[in-house]
Amino acid sequence: MLPFVIAALGWTGISRLIRGEFLSIKGRDYVEAARVLGASDGRIIFRHILPNVVPIIIVWATLAVPGLILTEAALSYLGFGVQIPTPSWGNMLSNAQEYFTRAPFLVVLPGLMIYVTVMAVNLMGNGLRDALDPRLND
Repeated sequence: MLPFVIAALGWTGISRLIRGEFLSIKGRDYVEAARVLGASDGRIIFRHILPNVVPIIIVWATLAVPGLILTEAALSYLGFGVQIPTPSWGNMLSNAQEYFTRAPFLVVLPGLMIYVTVMAVNLMGNGLRDALDPRLND
């Protein structure tokens, strides 16, 4: 339930970012030229505006998803997130504290998996942005 609450509260930032970018692109010369040539609103949105907004959405998502992962892990570590029967990296870190002197790998492995997941999502986002950004195509 907690991941859904975190995601439901995180939509406002991307919506403001997308709206601002749409308004910025809507006033550019090539959009006005398409409008003068008689292109429909749908064609202008899907052909001219959306391809320029998708890389921004991808970059935002690849920055937001790791933040959401870290938020969930931190809340679970503190006991406010996912409860004990359900596995969570935060719960694993919290429960491993008492065994840290005898088995440090119980703390290192969940922390390492959090790090690897966050890094993988960031690298995947950078690759997708480079592949999909029309401004980077030569």
